Formats: sequence, structure tokens, C-alpha cells
Amino acid sequence: MAQWTSAMGAAQLARLLNSQQDRPAGPGTRRPPAYRALADGIRLLVLEGRVPVAARLPAERELALALSVSRTTVAAAYEALRTEGFLESRRGAGSWTAVPAGNPLPARGLEPLPPEALGSVIDLGCASLPAPEPWLTRAVQGALEELPPYAHTHGDYPAGLPALRAMIAERYTLRGIPTMPEQIMVTTGAMGAIDAICHLFAGRGERVAVESPSYANILQLMREAGARLVPVAMADGLSGWDLDRWRQVLRDAAPRLAYVVADFHNPTGALAGDDQRRQLVDAARSAGTVLVADETMTELWLDDDVDMPRPVCGFDPAGSTVITVGSASKAFWAGMRIGWVRAAPDIIRSLVAARAYADLGTPVLEQLAVNWLFSTGGWEQAVDIRRSQARENRDALVAAVRRELPDWEFEVPKGGLTLWVRTGGLSGSRLAEMGERVGLRVPSGPRFGVDGAFEGYVRLPFTVGGAVAEEAAVRLAAAARLVENGVTGGGDSPRTFVA
Repeated sequence: MAQWTSAMGAAQLARLLNSQQDRPAGPGTRRPPAYRALADGIRLLVLEGRVPVAARLPAERELALALSVSRTTVAAAYEALRTEGFLESRRGAGSWTAVPAGNPLPARGLEPLPPEALGSVIDLGCASLPAPEPWLTRAVQGALEELPPYAHTHGDYPAGLPALRAMIAERYTLRGIPTMPEQIMVTTGAMGAIDAICHLFAGRGERVAVESPSYANILQLMREAGARLVPVAMADGLSGWDLDRWRQVLRDAAPRLAYVVADFHNPTGALAGDDQRRQLVDAARSAGTVLVADETMTELWLDDDVDMPRPVCGFDPAGSTVITVGSASKAFWAGMRIGWVRAAPDIIRSLVAARAYADLGTPVLEQLAVNWLFSTGGWEQAVDIRRSQARENRDALVAAVRRELPDWEFEVPKGGLTLWVRTGGLSGSRLAEMGERVGLRVPSGPRFGVDGAFEGYVRLPFTVGGAVAEEAAVRLAAAARLVENGVTGGGDSPRTFVA
């Protein structure tokens, strides 16, 4: 019986491999033999989760043809991977990916670093900051005081607590977007919101247009749901969306759904302007595409001169095109798993009805804590703390990277939590691997793209500051030197896997 659970086509694997190898090599880089380069490329794809474990690889002849190399080269690469524990084979069943004994399975998103590794590894994987105390403690205490009446109920509120739905609706109204509680559903974080939206609007095989790059965990969520992702390149620098490309994709591909982050885009930090938002909503409406606007970063402006545009839903007065997703996780704390959806009442009813077969509802205590923050003014004071932390961390990280890696290129965003960095021609995947060797967890650019795009980038979040930011840049420069010197994983097993 075959041991593989999925299959990787030769053309798809070739695209992923070519995205690694087409980047210019650093000065003095030693070129490994062709079979070794191929083996290293496949191993990296497995370690990063871009090729799943237990995925059947194409036959040697098929991959050789797709890569324009000899079958001998592919055979030698497969044999090297078998020797290192990254490939298993059985006559008649083919060859499938594996991980060496003792290694944890690679993650396919950006999961938090295990707590036991925090002492030895600097974590630049998750774009999340510690809780803004004392407001977390005060919110939980306030929630406990409000809990007794709810404890006498069944505790399931598929649409969310009525008090919190009303409060979220009022906050939209104060932003100039008249909203009723019936237009709000409380979810388990923004991921829970987008998962519910995808299941309602984009069934398996449906096209979903996404920014390129985009948030890695959302891309993976959509892949797991069976969506066919259609990437749309961002405009140059931090200037937001390329509307000509968006209009072309919406017209030609006719995606059922489109996902965008207009406010301090993750990972680039771009802020789309009012006119871009208006044009994109108009284009989506004309194409019959539902536009999902992720507002999880909207309150994280860091510079005083930022003039925040109107919310994307403000350009859809009829409410037929835009679904808005918000969350407490980025602006407040990732451990507070409270998100929400703002949409037309009929969409909210459909989402709530479908929830009976998912998670039934969001934890009551956490909803009460967020409602306490909103109703007491604690939210604004906590977000002020968050902005101050992120601003200091951003400035420290920018200065350290410019000092240690002066040839790397980036623009400093005016908000959000992430820095999108071009790595001077070095492979982001190999930088991530070498970062693990020097005690640094950094996600590579391809995690934020489709089919291997952005190999020449890494994402650096503003999660560390001061001396830790300086040390992170020193370790990143050390990882870059390893890549420039042609160091590869070979048959060595990494100490820990870094997602």
C-alpha cells in the first residue's frame, strides 16, 4: 500500500524549484553539483511546508523533462534525499517526501515558536507583541464581574454576545459607517472569520483573488479549503494596489472572492488610499466578486502624519460587495481570540446558520473582556501602548538592519507590524534555514506568495526592540554570510525546525 497522501506534479515542483535557483548568487558563492542543488531545493521546500510531507514526487523522467536536466541528475538527487531521510520509496508506489526520524513535522503557516525554545532563539516569525498590561488584567477582571448572568445560560451565542455586537456596530457608526448589530458576527479571531467566509462563498475549486504577496496563514487557509488562488501583484513600494492589474484579474478570472489588506498590508506595510479603495470596490462590484477587507491592522498607525483613509466598506453603501473582518489580536493581543465580521444582514444570517456545524460560538469570557475594553475607554489606552511599543521596535529594527545589512532594500511603513525586505539576491528560503543555525527564526518570502514567488525576500516583524533587535540583525547577517559562502543543509539535521 502506498504511503503517500497527496501528489506533486512535475510542472508545479519545477516552478517552486526554479523560484529558488533563478536568483543571482552572492559574491564568492560555491556552486554545488547539479544533483546536490536539486536535493537541497526539494529539502528546503519540505522543511518550509511548501511541499507537504507524504507528497508523492513526480517520476525521475517527468521531473528531468520539466527541469531540463538529465534523468541521472534527478536520480542522484532522489538518492541523496533518501539517504538523508527526506524521501522514501517503494517499487510500484513511487517516491514520497518524509522528514528524518526525530524531526517535528514542518508547519505550513507562521505558528508561534514553542515556549521552550524562546531562551535560545530570537523569534521573528510571528507578528505579535506581548499583552499591553495592565489592560489585559483589568479587562479579564471586568469580564469576571459581568459573567454571572451569562453563567445561567447555555453559553452558546453563534452570532456573538448581543452587547458586544452592539458595541462593534457603534464603533463602525462612529467611523462614519452606519451599522446595525444585525450586521455583526463575532468570531474566534480573524482567521475564524475568514474561514467561515471562504466556506460560504468559495467552495472547493473556486477562484479567489489575493494580493501578491499576502498574509501567509490566510493563503494556507484558502489552499486547505480547496480554493484556486489568483495572485495580483502589489504596486511598487508602499503605494498600495495596482488597480490596472486588479481590474484585469477581476474581469478575466471572475473570482468568486477577493481578499485584501488595505490598512498597513501584511507583509509589505502598504496603505491603500481612498481613490484606490473606491476603484477596487467598483471593479469588484462590476465583476460580481465579493471583496473581503481585512482590517486587523487598521488601528496600528505609528507616525503622527498618517491620515487614515475611509474604511473599504465605506465605498459600498449598499453592502452588497464588501465584507469586513476585524480583530482584537493585532491591535490588542494575539491571545485574545476575538474577531468579527461586518456584512449585510442576510450574509450574517447565513454565516451564523453555517456555524452550527463548525465551532458553535466564541468564548463568552473573552467577548466580555473585549466589550469591557470598548465600553470603558480601556481599548484606546491599550492601543496607545501597542503603538508606542511597535514604533520603538520598528525604529530599532530598521536601524540595526541598515547597519548590519546595508545592501538590503526596504521602505519603512508608517504603520502595521511588518517590514518587507529584499535580500540583495540571496534566497529567502536558505536565509530562513541558516537563521535556524544561528538562533534566529525568520520567515522567507515564498511563504507570502503563490507558487514560489518572492524567493528574494524575508519578512521582519516589529516584535523585538533595543538590544534584542540589534542581536537579531547580527544573527541575520551571520545567516546571510552562510548563504553567500554556499553552506547548505546537506545531510545535517537541524537542531529545531523553524516555521
